[in-house]
Amino acid sequence: MGGWPPAVRQKGCQRGSTWIKPSFLWMMYRCGWGTKEGQGTVLAVEITREGFEWALEHACLSHYEQGLHGDRATWKRRLERAPARVQWDPERDLRLQPLPHRSLQLGLTGEAARLYADEWIVSITDVTPLAHAVHAQVRSGDLDIARQLLPRERPYPMNDELLAHLHQ
Repeated sequence: MGGWPPAVRQKGCQRGSTWIKPSFLWMMYRCGWGTKEGQGTVLAVEITREGFEWALEHACLSHYEQGLHGDRATWKRRLERAPARVQWDPERDLRLQPLPHRSLQLGLTGEAARLYADEWIVSITDVTPLAHAVHAQVRSGDLDIARQLLPRERPYPMNDELLAHLHQ
């Protein structure tokens, strides 16, 4: 994306990896509602569907699962070569407590981080004010109002074959 400032375009490539966290509440858990040191700005980055699915297709699960990977050595070699990795972490509620279902986290390195920075980004929106507004409602106990402020999230429609190598 030639139009993005170099600092935004290259952030993932400079750090060596960047993580896509599709869940707003999981991101709030990770960044402490935008209050953690070095995480005071919360950005919503929209990327192309093609880019997201390319990353999933080329990803390796971040941990070994017997029955999915064959043997540990093969999984380790694949993980070292993969330009993307997937973790399934507990989804979070408004109080940032874990829920019984999991949310995908997608880590990008090397080629995937470059493609993300240069080709996949469609838009970047600063959602820090939204994070702070939702957090203020949660702190005051107004969970219904907080819930109404949340961005609309829905299950991502995709072919099960695309995820077959990432879960049992």
